[in-house]
Amino acid sequence: MSRGNGVDEMAVADRMRLVLSGGDELDVEELDSLTGQLRKRLLELDVDDVKVERSDAAPPPGAKPGELITVGALAVTLAPAVFRPALRVVEAWLRNRPVRTVKVEVDGRILELGQASPEEQRLLVEAFLEGIRDESAVQPSADPE
Repeated sequence: MSRGNGVDEMAVADRMRLVLSGGDELDVEELDSLTGQLRKRLLELDVDDVKVERSDAAPPPGAKPGELITVGALAVTLAPAVFRPALRVVEAWLRNRPVRTVKVEVDGRILELGQASPEEQRLLVEAFLEGIRDESAVQPSADPE
């Protein structure tokens, strides 16, 4: 339900960063294609924007040679109410793809999807969303109840 680019809307919009990681079985072209597929799925939601972030960065520290060779990233601008549906889309999309993990970052909080069972992943997502909600509730209110 977007109304334009007003200041009030900017205050409720937030940013979610998704980083897709593939093993040595994926090349850059395949990961780019998979990143594009996930982007299209996310754009089906009521998000403000989904941009592809390009990174030629080296593998993260501690990665074994050949263990992690490609990384794709998306920057998703969305209202906080759309976090849960967006994470559900990522979970469902990840199940049948050759992507090892999808790392989700929101306001410095990180959730890594892909290594857990479906039930464990559901619980991790719920805890992650609760943590985001708790942080936003900590902000001072001008009207105490």
